Amino acid sequence: MTRRTLYTAVSVAALLLASCGGGGGSSSTTAPPSAPPSPPPSAQNSYSVPALEALSIADVETIIAQAVAEATAQNLPVVIAVTDRPGNVLAVFRMNGTSSTTTVRNGPNNGPNNGSGTPNVGLQGTDLPHELTAIAKALTGAYLSSAGNAFSTRTASMIVQEHFPPSANTVGLEGGPLFGVQFSQLPCSDLSARYVNPGDTIGPKRSPLGLAADPGGFPLYKNGVVVGGIGISGDDDYGFDTEIGDIDIDKEELIAIAGMANYAAPINIRADRISVDGTTLRFTDVDESDLSSSPASAPSFGTLVGTSGVLSPVNGYTPPSGAVQPGQAYGSEAAGLRPATTTEYANPDVFVLSDGSGNNRYPPRAAIDGAAVASPLTQTEVRTIIEEAFTVMTAARAQIRQPLESRAQVSISVVDTYGTILGIVRSPDAPIFGTDVSLQKARTATFFSNPAAASDLLGARRSAVIAGSSAPNTEVSDHVGAVRTFLNDPTALTGTKAFADRSGGNLSRPYFPDGEVGTPHGPLSRSITEWSPFATGLQEDLIRDNILEHATFILTNAPPTSDTKQRCTFLPDINAVPNQNRLQNGIQIFPGSVPIYKNGELVGGIGVSGDGIDQDDMISFLGVHNAGLKLGTLGNAPVDIRADTITVPVNGEDIRLRYVSCPFAPFLDSNEQNPCQGK
Repeated sequence: MTRRTLYTAVSVAALLLASCGGGGGSSSTTAPPSAPPSPPPSAQNSYSVPALEALSIADVETIIAQAVAEATAQNLPVVIAVTDRPGNVLAVFRMNGTSSTTTVRNGPNNGPNNGSGTPNVGLQGTDLPHELTAIAKALTGAYLSSAGNAFSTRTASMIVQEHFPPSANTVGLEGGPLFGVQFSQLPCSDLSARYVNPGDTIGPKRSPLGLAADPGGFPLYKNGVVVGGIGISGDDDYGFDTEIGDIDIDKEELIAIAGMANYAAPINIRADRISVDGTTLRFTDVDESDLSSSPASAPSFGTLVGTSGVLSPVNGYTPPSGAVQPGQAYGSEAAGLRPATTTEYANPDVFVLSDGSGNNRYPPRAAIDGAAVASPLTQTEVRTIIEEAFTVMTAARAQIRQPLESRAQVSISVVDTYGTILGIVRSPDAPIFGTDVSLQKARTATFFSNPAAASDLLGARRSAVIAGSSAPNTEVSDHVGAVRTFLNDPTALTGTKAFADRSGGNLSRPYFPDGEVGTPHGPLSRSITEWSPFATGLQEDLIRDNILEHATFILTNAPPTSDTKQRCTFLPDINAVPNQNRLQNGIQIFPGSVPIYKNGELVGGIGVSGDGIDQDDMISFLGVHNAGLKLGTLGNAPVDIRADTITVPVNGEDIRLRYVSCPFAPFLDSNEQNPCQGK
């Protein structure tokens, strides 16, 4: 059975079960021009803490009813998903007449309609239930946004493609600043919590497909506080917007705008008020004036169930009845993302991930890789690295937040050489997506700097569920030879060089150097003739079978034991730690991490995510450097083994890999120009 037919061959009846709801309401389409001012930080704090706001059942029902009214007016039946900010799926509503599946967009030169006969690669051309794509869109809007920025799936589309901004007129520019972020929040992530039983409200939750770049997903706000997201799926194309220079009239986007009426992001923090490298981001191509319905006149939710559609339960995401659930307030114990106590961290601005019973899921701990390194990271060293990185963040100017001159807000993760989580913290209003991504980054930098990188990749297997047997995964293992040939180094990926995420990202682009048309693709990427956000190369090769396993679990309504394991990739287990590999939530290929060394030996890594990529780089790099100055026991990689000592000949020129790139004059309280120079 081919991958493409897997989804249509399995019954989707489990996704169509009905359940009754009640209530409803109406609202204005007018978005607030600006967010209410946050309460000022206390004398001890540098940040304001978001108010405890959450979507009620009545809110969710109103949002769905408004979306249904616009979908009816647009004559496009759709699936509507609503989530809260921690990622809990609060409802999925399938309108009558909605098709069973949508199709992941074909590759640039692939697929059945271009006459080439070349098969799609990666996830291209795969049929997926609208429920999965709608949830991914809703989570993208919720996870990318905060009180200082509101990003949509259209924003995501703009920042993950091979050129930034994506357009026929920008060929030759570098890839998007968050190139690769779509393969985060994965359904196999060991960080992301899972819904199994009612009451499983701890976040961050996983996404069935990672983050979405298909228009039709937006964040939801109450009183200026992000409380969730809405996602709409109903057409036959799960894709992305390749041309920023025109205006699309996208029905899924219009339906989502109607749904978020009176829950819309404040205008002054939307993506189109934020610029990156001189380019203003895009929030939406349409607005309330383009609607064909009046959200204020939408019918009540209770009149829609059974007439316009049904609540659609999704295995692993909602109760079996599909009944509407209330949202959880970010910052509460029930959400699993809360302020740290004074016994956990002395800094009052620290947020942690909690288990719902008051326990920090990832407190600072000592490394467990003593069998592999001479001097593993101690608990004190881990705590110091985290605290020093948090201090750098607090002093740094934000790039993606409004108002201007706001402080950066990020998530910070530290791991050992096994990829074991040694500690995770967040600032009070950092975007949720950065939690999982910071861990991916920490593991990625540590993995590619590790003596075991090549042997792990060469030992990769296929999923027996998807491939029929646990055969070697040659798509993954072939990257080892490709890297060694590309770098002209037969010892590559054996720990001889230190790779930051910026370095590995250089090798993961469909052009090398990044964006320069006519040059070869990096050895961790696919060729541009095959590449798309759904087929990136090693990043996607590692976790594709996990996504397919998870989709099968959903479609067959199987028990939780049949779901993809809570450990991404099919790399071999670490000898000293059964049931653990080094990349248990996948890899990330945009900047924001560095490996950590003691006496020239790799001992772990730090990852940072949530603001501009140069800020992320700086916080990780200076966090390790400053911890080393304080402790005298650790530091960044020795200068002579960093990846920026590697050059690759391209078209007669030697192109140097990058290690980190720090912003100029990055601090709010200092005029220091280049804080990373000479370190």
